[in-house]
Amino acid sequence: MKIYIIWLVGVIIWNFGYPSAKPIEDVIAAIILSLMSYWLKKNVKFLN
Repeated sequence: MKIYIIWLVGVIIWNFGYPSAKPIEDVIAAIILSLMSYWLKKNVKFLN
C-alpha cells in the first residue's frame, strides 16, 4: 500500500506540475513511475 501511495503522489505531482504535457510525455511519465514502483517493491523491504 505504501508503494501505491508513493506512485499516486508521483502521478499527482506530474499532473499538477506539468498540466500542458503532451500525451506522449504522460505515457513516458507513467512508464517511469511504474518502473520506479516496481523497483521499490523489489528492492526496498521496509515499504512492503
